Amino acid sequence: CFIYLCIIICISWNKDQGFIACGGEDGLLKVLKLETQTDEAKLKGLAAPSNLSMNQTLEGHSGSVQVVTWNEQYQKLTTSDQNGLIIVWMLYKGAWYEEMINNRNKSVVRSMSWNADGQKICIVYEDGAVIVGSVDGNRIWGKDLKGIQLCHVAWSSDSKTLLFGMANGEIHIYDNQGNFIMKMKLNCLVNVTGAFSIAGIHWYPGTEGYTEPDCPCLAICFDNGRCQIMRHENDQNPVLIDTGMNVVSIQWNHCGSVLAVAGFQKSSTQDKDVNLVQFYTPFGEHLRTLKVPGKQMSALSWEGGGLKIGLAVDSFIYFANIRPDYKWGYCSNTVVYAYTRPDRPEYCVVFWDTKNNEKYVKYVKSLISITTCGDFCILATKADENQPQYVLVLCNSIGTPLDPKYIDIGPLFVTMTKTHVIAASKEAFYIWQYRVAKKLTAMEINQVARTRKEGRERIYHIDETPSGTSDGMLDYSKAIQVRDAFNYRLAIIDLSGVLTFFDLDTRVADSTGQQVVGERLKLERKDVWDMKWAKDNPDLFAMMEKTRMYVFRNLDPEEPIQTSGYICNFEDLEIKSVLLDEILKNPEHPNKEYIINFEIRSLRDSRALIEEVGIEESSQFIEDNPHPRLWRLLAEAALQKLDLQTAEQAFVRCKDYQGIKFVKRLGNLQSESMKQAEVAAYFGRFEEAERMYLDMDRRDLAIGLRIKLGDWFRVLQLLKTGSGDADDTLLEQAHNAIGDYFADRQKWYVINAVQYYVQGRNQERLAECYYMLEDYQGLENLANSLPENNKLLPDIAHMFVRVGMCEQAVTAFLKCNRPKDAVDTCVHLNQWNKAVELAKDHNMKEIGSLLARYASHLLEKNKILDAIELYRKANYFFDAAKLMFKVADEEAKKRTKPLRVKKLYVLSALLVEQYHEQMKNAQRGKVKGKSSEATSALAGLLEEDVLSTDNRLTDNAWRGAEAYHFFILAQRQLYEGYVDPAMKTALHLRDYEDIIPAVEIYSLLALCACANKAFATCSKAFVKLESLETLSPEQRQQYEDLALEIFTKHCPKHTKKSDLDGLLEGGEGKLPTCVATGRPITDYQFWMCNVCKHCVQDQEISNYNFCPLCHSSVT
Repeated sequence: CFIYLCIIICISWNKDQGFIACGGEDGLLKVLKLETQTDEAKLKGLAAPSNLSMNQTLEGHSGSVQVVTWNEQYQKLTTSDQNGLIIVWMLYKGAWYEEMINNRNKSVVRSMSWNADGQKICIVYEDGAVIVGSVDGNRIWGKDLKGIQLCHVAWSSDSKTLLFGMANGEIHIYDNQGNFIMKMKLNCLVNVTGAFSIAGIHWYPGTEGYTEPDCPCLAICFDNGRCQIMRHENDQNPVLIDTGMNVVSIQWNHCGSVLAVAGFQKSSTQDKDVNLVQFYTPFGEHLRTLKVPGKQMSALSWEGGGLKIGLAVDSFIYFANIRPDYKWGYCSNTVVYAYTRPDRPEYCVVFWDTKNNEKYVKYVKSLISITTCGDFCILATKADENQPQYVLVLCNSIGTPLDPKYIDIGPLFVTMTKTHVIAASKEAFYIWQYRVAKKLTAMEINQVARTRKEGRERIYHIDETPSGTSDGMLDYSKAIQVRDAFNYRLAIIDLSGVLTFFDLDTRVADSTGQQVVGERLKLERKDVWDMKWAKDNPDLFAMMEKTRMYVFRNLDPEEPIQTSGYICNFEDLEIKSVLLDEILKNPEHPNKEYIINFEIRSLRDSRALIEEVGIEESSQFIEDNPHPRLWRLLAEAALQKLDLQTAEQAFVRCKDYQGIKFVKRLGNLQSESMKQAEVAAYFGRFEEAERMYLDMDRRDLAIGLRIKLGDWFRVLQLLKTGSGDADDTLLEQAHNAIGDYFADRQKWYVINAVQYYVQGRNQERLAECYYMLEDYQGLENLANSLPENNKLLPDIAHMFVRVGMCEQAVTAFLKCNRPKDAVDTCVHLNQWNKAVELAKDHNMKEIGSLLARYASHLLEKNKILDAIELYRKANYFFDAAKLMFKVADEEAKKRTKPLRVKKLYVLSALLVEQYHEQMKNAQRGKVKGKSSEATSALAGLLEEDVLSTDNRLTDNAWRGAEAYHFFILAQRQLYEGYVDPAMKTALHLRDYEDIIPAVEIYSLLALCACANKAFATCSKAFVKLESLETLSPEQRQQYEDLALEIFTKHCPKHTKKSDLDGLLEGGEGKLPTCVATGRPITDYQFWMCNVCKHCVQDQEISNYNFCPLCHSSVT
């Protein structure tokens, strides 16, 4: 504690920089800073000594300093005194100086508060004046609340709301612009009589997250001891507390998990009051009571990390260390700890493997506690906010959930053994025998067998009267006594930190003379916050008292060790502790420095004795104080000196079978230096052991040692630097092991894994590296270099399949004589032509059925074009053509885009032409000898007749394309003004009534004839139209009316007529038709398309680069 001559009135601890400001009478204002000395490496955390690195007196106030408050974001200190003087102090070159001064001279400042981001300050005066200013000293707004005496102010975490505390105990809610919203309902003052005032308002801003969603964070306390904690300013169901004392000050800790309430209590035995600090959770649960000496406590303030609290009492500042009840545990070299984050509503639970320095993170909602034992831990959580159900989740040491168990009792206390989990509420406890895949000792198996008969889950109520049923339900029966068969002592730490012990085996007589089981032992310790029994000795335990660790043997303490660590494990005369305070300052990056091992005195003494007086004398001391750890210490010391007899005896005493075998093996060695090398290797001094082997010219042993250690880099080095030839097999093994080392770390590159696999001739791993590097050329080269039917070829082929490289995959499959897999690959990658080719080459008959099945699958999904493409790629041109004709017919029925329909018919016809060519080629291959081209073509046509069932497709494949070609050509000629060619082209359409509806054909012909003044042709077209059965009576009437209108004006006969017109009108012309103009070709010379076999007049073809019908190139 620190002493000043003046009475201290207020204190405030800067959470970020650690400065402490205290104000008092006669203008006292000081800024202090406590800093931890780091001279001794082992002393960290609270156990490390602290000193004042700053103790500056700030001069400027003449009256009593009544309010001090920090702006942590901008490193400013704001203070005010009884005269209304406000001073803002700033830090400059390590000292505090005045930055701004303000004095209203009318009233005294009662409270000041900076908002959460440090941008605004709200100042309230006793006379009702309110001023809100900015961090740079500008006034934002002011308000005078008439007839109101103000005494407190608080900002909400989002800076949208202000709370004003009145001298009469009322609290008014305003918005951040000074507009009144409502009065706060104070549930804690119901049925309270007499005068009272507000002792403190503190609204935790959520900067470090919340212990659970919707956690209470607004604390309001009155001097009569009544307190309420609210979730928000309008909370209708706040947490209510009666502290039972006169309160002077309250404050939340840095993360809103503990509320400290300072005050005093009237003592019935003493004349003076007793100063107390009560600690509560946000849900009103009382945690601890701290008694503080002195006459009158005036204020308190938390340190930034929540590990210290400063108390202003009279002219003293007392500092108390806080030992938080962290949610943590230790299992299987893993420290499990939980903390809150402002960006997430859940707890962040970290599983930190201290051996490998790896951590695994999981987020757990509504975490209640963490309990550990052996290799497992239990996370107790709430199942759902709306339902009163809880979950015990069994996890392994990396946080993987193994078995969740839902229970209906609140697990306020949870403990676990190697076989059972026990959870207790205030009135009942639950026992769960959990099962994990782990070996148990014979004694544990017997214990499990006994309890299994009673069932895996049981619930016991603390009352004598049982409740519940047994038919398939959890059994409620009276409480039973459960204790460890080995540990007959029970240790209890109560709420005030007093440690007491009970001996459960002792039988003593009570005051009435009756024998009772159990006795309270005389040992009692105060200020205890942690203790742990030794796992292997019931007479040993370690406990934490303030910042000291005591080890007790048979209730006698050893000299204390300065530390503030939480005890993880006590085994083999060693205590492992973790500095959780330091870890949770930066929980995302735990440091191995914060794990500390302590040896107890008997181990230290034994080690010193062995070093100073020798092995023989030490063995007598260990005989008198036996422990397996001490015998192992002796065995190790004897090994160092090659005293094999003593070493063997010591290994026998500590039941170390491997040690006994090692000593036997040492005894069989002749060379002393060989023994020393083996001992060096046994103790992990591998460099020394290797050097000794090499000095003995035993490179083989040095290599064997490195192989056991898995240090293949050194093995390779030793193999290459030796004088003799290296063993090729061993060299390959070393190269492959180094390749594995790089591959495990995803270092596949040529300079890493690939290089060593090449040297190690490990083709299997080399293929994997090429695949991971996406070096498919290297993979292909490797496949080509492998002999036929190599076992690696199928794997390489599958690698090619996975990346869609069909040709390489097929080559690999064929090389290992797996043609079916090659065909399947082609099918899978949609290379059907290749699949059909392979199937034919290898006489596989199922390809046709497979193709048909896949095509039907596509057709079911209405993917007709995909099915056409499938058939086309597989060279099934006739099937593709049939489907394409179907598509073209359907498109024609829609009567939308004639050009698209023509294109579809052209594609269909082209597929038929490919089919014709395929048939001819097939027959050409079959016909041997000197047969002519005509013979093979004829044979192909004959086979077509046999195979094809649809003559329309094979014989008249181009009819659909011709029809739409002339239909489009006639309209184009008509619109371009060539009415006579348009009419002649339209006359050709009369042959295609099965493709284009007759009404459209004769409508177009009538139009063209009328435009050409060929009224005889026009008249015939109208006669045809009027006789169509497909027309409705209205449409027929319209045609008759139109014909009447035309032919009353024009006589239905030609004014001019040529022989060619007669040929066209008669429809008997056998002359070929020019597909460019629509005219019959009368010349002997004309151009014929190689693909569609249609003709164009010689003088016309010079205007075209492509066939007007099928669009193939004009050659």
